[in-house]
Amino acid sequence: MHIDREDMLGLTRRMTVSRNCFSRIAGAYMDEEGFIDGTFNTHFLKLSGSEKEKNLNIAKTVPYSNTNVNLKNYRLDQGARKPGSIMQLLEALRQCELKNDALLYSLYEYIGERYQPGYPYAVYLFFGSYDVPTKGKDKENQWESEEVYQFLIGTISPVTGDYEAGKPEAGFLYPAFANHSTDIDGINIYQAEEGAQLFAKILGVQA
Repeated sequence: MHIDREDMLGLTRRMTVSRNCFSRIAGAYMDEEGFIDGTFNTHFLKLSGSEKEKNLNIAKTVPYSNTNVNLKNYRLDQGARKPGSIMQLLEALRQCELKNDALLYSLYEYIGERYQPGYPYAVYLFFGSYDVPTKGKDKENQWESEEVYQFLIGTISPVTGDYEAGKPEAGFLYPAFANHSTDIDGINIYQAEEGAQLFAKILGVQA
């Protein structure tokens, strides 16, 4: 399924310090063997101005990337949400707005079991809400919201320095955002390296 570039740009317009759509950020620092080395979970607005900007740049990497090349849409079949599945876990994290540390820990362990790159890395998760502006017949935004798109952005980044996450090498946007609306049966997956399949393999989904 094709990703509309305008949909992604609409999201990134709400990813600035002054017009921020994120309410929570959580993450884990993993060692080279995939073991958890430390975690955090905080309200996004409690971050300093410089921390907000730094983390917004990490989150924006996913929707701002080259659509349908580095960012691709993956479909979720009925079996993807079976009890105990990773997609069920992501949906639970979305529903609780990243406020459940036990669920977060389960996700970090799941990723760590499947990804051991031989160097330390960071897993960041963002919860956001986007008031989708209504579009008129002429496709111009009317700025009246009929839907609130609630979503997760997840990233994996190499760690540089003292617990500093570098540019994401992989990420996802869940659920997908398509046709100016929530696409609960899709997930958008980002790879810095074109053709790589890191998060698709971790999450067990196919394009």
